[in-house]
Amino acid sequence: MFTGIIADIGEVVSLKKQGDWQLRIKTSWNTNDIKIGASIACSGICLTVLKLGRNFFDVAASMETVSVTTLQNWQIGKKINLERALKFGDELGGHIVSGHVDGIATIAQIKPEKDSFRIKFLVDDIMKGLVAAKGSVAIDGISLTVNTVTDSSFDVNIISHTWQ
Repeated sequence: MFTGIIADIGEVVSLKKQGDWQLRIKTSWNTNDIKIGASIACSGICLTVLKLGRNFFDVAASMETVSVTTLQNWQIGKKINLERALKFGDELGGHIVSGHVDGIATIAQIKPEKDSFRIKFLVDDIMKGLVAAKGSVAIDGISLTVNTVTDSSFDVNIISHTWQ
């Protein structure tokens, strides 16, 4: 039974962009605790483990996944948030996020605000109407509360702990 931490910062150490993209992700986790077929959120993108090695796992991403996520911009050396799937009985902290990626928002502004950072995101036409003030969005695997929304943007605050 897995008893370690469920979050980590990983690194893309191999990336093959032929057919479905093949990625190797370096992790500090003990990969003996991971099973082939496990789902791991990689910066919020749920990917299936295909192969395991000492301190790494391999995943694949379909072109649909690549086209609607930030994965399309990943390069070797990219640091990414890693999060294991929860099991019944595990502690739940924060929000439960379900669903799939609707699109990619672009950072328009980052402004320090007391001890946190207010980040303004621009959205394209596909995402208009999908974001609600005081609702939740998942950005890079982080569930955040939306502050304000306009036709073309929304903003959130990131506390210093999350920022780090």
